[in-house]
Amino acid sequence: MNKKHLWGILIVLMISALVLYTDLKSTPVDQIAKAVQGMNWWAFAGIFLLMLLSYVFEAGILATLAKRKNEPKRSKWSFFRIPIIQALFNAITPLSTGGQPSQLAAMVQMGIEGGRATSLLLMKFIIYQVIVFLAYIVTIVFGFHMVATKFAGLAIFIVIGLLIHVCSTLFLLAIMFAYNWTKKATNWLMNLLARFTNAEKVEKWRQATMEKIETFYAESQKLKHEKKKLILATLLTILQLLCFYSIPFMVLVSLNVHASWFAVTQMNIMIIMFMAIIPIPGASGGAEYSFQTLFSTFVASSGSLVLGMFLWRFATYFFGMILGIFGWIFKPEKIKSAEDN
Repeated sequence: MNKKHLWGILIVLMISALVLYTDLKSTPVDQIAKAVQGMNWWAFAGIFLLMLLSYVFEAGILATLAKRKNEPKRSKWSFFRIPIIQALFNAITPLSTGGQPSQLAAMVQMGIEGGRATSLLLMKFIIYQVIVFLAYIVTIVFGFHMVATKFAGLAIFIVIGLLIHVCSTLFLLAIMFAYNWTKKATNWLMNLLARFTNAEKVEKWRQATMEKIETFYAESQKLKHEKKKLILATLLTILQLLCFYSIPFMVLVSLNVHASWFAVTQMNIMIIMFMAIIPIPGASGGAEYSFQTLFSTFVASSGSLVLGMFLWRFATYFFGMILGIFGWIFKPEKIKSAEDN
């Protein structure tokens, strides 16, 4: 980690401290203490178990995609540290831009050649984007009316977050299933941009975009020819997201709040859509605000709502940061495959 990452951690801690101060200032401490005393501690443990399982399933996805004949056996820790390192760098960089490079670095540290590591991460990314896309669409269809009728201001930002993800996923699918058309459409768009801005810059954008299109297409073709890996990795991705998306419901259970798992999970997915457009490390401030705004629907007590928000934020954000620091410090043995030697 460099100074930029340390600044990211500092910004996150400062904003989180400000949110904590604001909430404690407006919410009587005795209400929060009362909520703590009445907690379901088994459900409290379940919150962190779900987060751990989410990391385990993500590690399983990478292990599945990396498996091939004559591949040397690597430790479970070497794969498990990849998602927790990603969680750390997602948390401390704006718009989670540090997640992918940190995963690549972790895979190289365990002995996987850089080009192959990039290929595996791209395969994982393709599967993840498609599954998340389907989850977002289901959520908007069945749950958006709840937000639109009660929280119109927040609904606008959720739609923006959805549109960004939809556009990126449709572009990805276009590369996979309409490769030639996508290249022509990209060239047409770049030619159009060249009329209104610096031609040299546009040419750099064109080259970079074309390289990414070629890479994504090559990886998508590999996935099509490895159906068993694709099916298993898809199932693991679904399990990973189910665990992660279910954490707010478990938070409510720990607070003895009765609510529908489906309704709570929809709200959580919409919070994630909103967080996607906040250009602050970890979406600090906006994440806490959106949680309290949306989950006030389920929680009547202000003390329970504040406690629930901090439980959710710690489990899904700071818990991953703490694990990620240990993951970065304790490196696995570097084992190279025969093909990489």
